[in-house]
Amino acid sequence: MKKNLLLFGLILLSQVASAQLFSKEKIRNLETDDKKLLSYGFFLGYNSYDFNFDYNANQKDILVEKTGGFSVGLIGNLRVMEYMDLRFEPGLYITTRNLIYDESYFNGMTYTDSDLKREVKSTYIHFPLLMKFSTKRINNFKPFVVGGLSTALNLSSNENNPDDNSSGQFRTKKNMVFYEVGFGVDFYLYYFKFTPSIRGVFALNNEIVPDLDPNSPWTGNINSMKTRGVFLNFTFQ
Repeated sequence: MKKNLLLFGLILLSQVASAQLFSKEKIRNLETDDKKLLSYGFFLGYNSYDFNFDYNANQKDILVEKTGGFSVGLIGNLRVMEYMDLRFEPGLYITTRNLIYDESYFNGMTYTDSDLKREVKSTYIHFPLLMKFSTKRINNFKPFVVGGLSTALNLSSNENNPDDNSSGQFRTKKNMVFYEVGFGVDFYLYYFKFTPSIRGVFALNNEIVPDLDPNSPWTGNINSMKTRGVFLNFTFQ
């Protein structure tokens, strides 16, 4: 899924960029747009989240079934210098991941098919603070790279739920910290600036809340579980 998403994004960016680079059109839209100290906008996007596991013992990997999610948010942009901007992009990111356990996790135990699968719903209120480094504008086209740190509040975490996996509740931590890196292209249209971008996000802290039983088949072998994901955003400024 991530490879297909990245491939789609790269093809999209390359096709539009080629049209801009090789077009004979020389009219520059939004000529003074980049000289604004402050600018605002919004974004819509697609997200694909995964988990990266670190295990205590050598067992079969827990498989993650990913489903595409929806993203929406606002953008505040502060011009620092000609090719550098500070961006704040608070947004809502909704996704679901399913954890698939191998039967070996339940050796010597009575279990059902439903015990081999746990649904992890996540509703993140995401607060990234990013630095954007742009190239020189070419006609109505300007590539950039972006990176920074972010925090997120997971409204679906179940962290304080007294029930754990023995009652069918997989719990994760509410507060998360990430680092983010990505790239994109600004396209200056007649009335607004349109920006497709791809960004990878990687959690810095462990997200799992262990079950009360230290030998739980669902969490006992997990030393750490960290979110990682890919965002495909379309920005309008």
